[in-house]
Amino acid sequence: MIPYILYASLILTACLIFYKLLLQKETFFYLNRFVLLLFIILAFILPVIHIPQEISFRKAAAPVNLASTEIPVDNNTTASTAQNAISRIDQPNQKNQSINLQKVEQWLIYLYWFGVVLCGLNFLMQAVALLYKAYSRPVIRDGKFRIVEIQGDKAPCSFGNNIFINPGKYDWETYNQVLLHEKIHIGQKHTFDLVLGEITLIFQWFNPFAWLWRKELENNLEFFTDRKVLQYDGVKKESYQLSLLKVAAPHFPLSLTTNYNQSLLKKRIVMMNAKKSNVHTTWKYFFLLPLMVLFVCLFNEPVVKSQSTVTKTNQKAQPAVTTGIQTEGNWFATIKDDKVNVQFKSAAEEKAMNGTTFLLKEFKDLPRDIPGVFSLKREAGTIEFTGKFDGDKGMGQYKFISDNNYNDDMHKEGIDVTGDKDIMVFFLVNLKRSYVPMLKKNGYTQPDKDKLIPLAALDVSEDYIKSIKEAGFPDISLDDLVPFKALNVDKAYINEIRNSGYKDITPEKIITFKAQGIDGKYIADFRDSDKTRADINTMNTVRQHVDDNSNKTGDVTADKNKNDEVYVMGKKKDKDEDDIIAFKALKIDHAFINSFKEIGYNDLSNSDLISFKALNVTPEYAITFRNAGYNNIKADELVSLKAQEVTPAVIKEYRDLGFANVTLDDVIGAKATGTSPTFIKSMREKGHNMKSLEKYIALKSVLGN
Repeated sequence: MIPYILYASLILTACLIFYKLLLQKETFFYLNRFVLLLFIILAFILPVIHIPQEISFRKAAAPVNLASTEIPVDNNTTASTAQNAISRIDQPNQKNQSINLQKVEQWLIYLYWFGVVLCGLNFLMQAVALLYKAYSRPVIRDGKFRIVEIQGDKAPCSFGNNIFINPGKYDWETYNQVLLHEKIHIGQKHTFDLVLGEITLIFQWFNPFAWLWRKELENNLEFFTDRKVLQYDGVKKESYQLSLLKVAAPHFPLSLTTNYNQSLLKKRIVMMNAKKSNVHTTWKYFFLLPLMVLFVCLFNEPVVKSQSTVTKTNQKAQPAVTTGIQTEGNWFATIKDDKVNVQFKSAAEEKAMNGTTFLLKEFKDLPRDIPGVFSLKREAGTIEFTGKFDGDKGMGQYKFISDNNYNDDMHKEGIDVTGDKDIMVFFLVNLKRSYVPMLKKNGYTQPDKDKLIPLAALDVSEDYIKSIKEAGFPDISLDDLVPFKALNVDKAYINEIRNSGYKDITPEKIITFKAQGIDGKYIADFRDSDKTRADINTMNTVRQHVDDNSNKTGDVTADKNKNDEVYVMGKKKDKDEDDIIAFKALKIDHAFINSFKEIGYNDLSNSDLISFKALNVTPEYAITFRNAGYNNIKADELVSLKAQEVTPAVIKEYRDLGFANVTLDDVIGAKATGTSPTFIKSMREKGHNMKSLEKYIALKSVLGN
């Protein structure tokens, strides 16, 4: 349970950081509302999703069979009944230490549920207090709204269809604006958001980012409501802001209610005066998808088969690390080419098996056709097999005997092995005595059992470690070496990326590049197109500087190579990295870019291309407008048109209403505000015969829904 709660907390934290960095300042308040609610859904659903093993990064860190096979150990053997190897990776068995981690974990669970109970009781008390207040105080009915009169110096608020306000405190204009504000909250069902926020805090009470998320959710609801209020006829911005100042009170209402408060007032006034965000920036929202996919691939449990084998490296067969394998039981084997796949089966489980692959040359004197005894010896110990092979298939019994000297050597190196099952796992990954000293020699002074198993299973050798350090990562951690090796990141690949312009690239970014399949050729293709560089301000500045230093001849051709070199060396490195990842994730290629070149879009920026691909803007879509008489449509106009689902047929509907000179901006504005041809016709039937589309847009904004 604890891993699930912490994983949900991690996802919510990452989502909030994503929101704070990219979306907080955008004025798409309606969209932000659903994005913030989506964060909670993702936080609690993603941790329980199992993904194919092929796309999981976790298989590299611990390529294991997750089936557990518990076998009672015979009294005549030296095998312990400790937990299986992989469960010890997640929760090390510390029975030889003074602190019992199992008890600590149990107390943490008790503490967590104690906090859940307290927060749950607080939630119920708020709900009961609100319902009591709503049905025990004087009420004025206003359609579906219940205006509940309260006393004292308390800020107005709303909950459900109830508006709590002290009418004696405010003048008539302020009173009406407050009611309008709260009616919008109720009409938009903002109580649902706040209740969901409180329920989230019940289960994430320990997470400070959950409380920040709850605050951002409330802030966005207020920003959205303020924007809607200002769209009403007769509500002036200055008057409304003055009303906010009159209403703001230091006595905060319950957190279950929408409300006014002083701490939020400044932000609300700033957002009311902020310039509306350009639809062109909506591409930012699409980056949430690859972020969540990355989380799932990094942390979610992969769906595994009943057996697994560790990735082959350097043409050597490596064993699969199994979870529930016991030190004795039954074996079933198949010989194929130069390898032997052995299934270890527990006597206590009828179906559970754990498989691993060995090299055929490690076995000697395999018994053919008649029963016999053979063994497999490594530094950690010996597996003694009895049974026989009929052709390429064999079966029998096995028993693992650990090497006591090996056990002592591991303890001397500071590795805590607690029994024969630990040593058998080391046997299966062929962890040699020299491996730990090798790691210490290369700067890893305190390697532990948790990291040794995946490192040895992936054959992270001294030569490999040195090659990575020589490639520019002298301080690379063991945690990064595992995904490096699993993804086949080598010195050549790192140099390829560095030579492409990323001299200061981090291990994390290398992992992302490799996982996305980004190589030097892809980067070169990305940069070769003039279209992908046309809108980079720094590049333009460099070219202008070179042009000025060339006696203002206006010929920058001679300096083009120099300019490209400056760009490739990373003057816009951070933006370039993000753009490359976005291009790869959205599958933006030269064919896509050239399709727009062919219709005259020769100066598209990276952002333009990302927006086009994200919104599915195609050359055919642009051509339909040209055929309708709209030439020279800019890239951001195309994005806005597509975002509002504007087509030439839609424009024709407005023209047919008599707006012969209607502009694209007019149609975009009409679609954005819901000023449809049907609305215009209905207004004309009521006597509103206006000559311009802009006036109908203004009328729609005043009338709202």
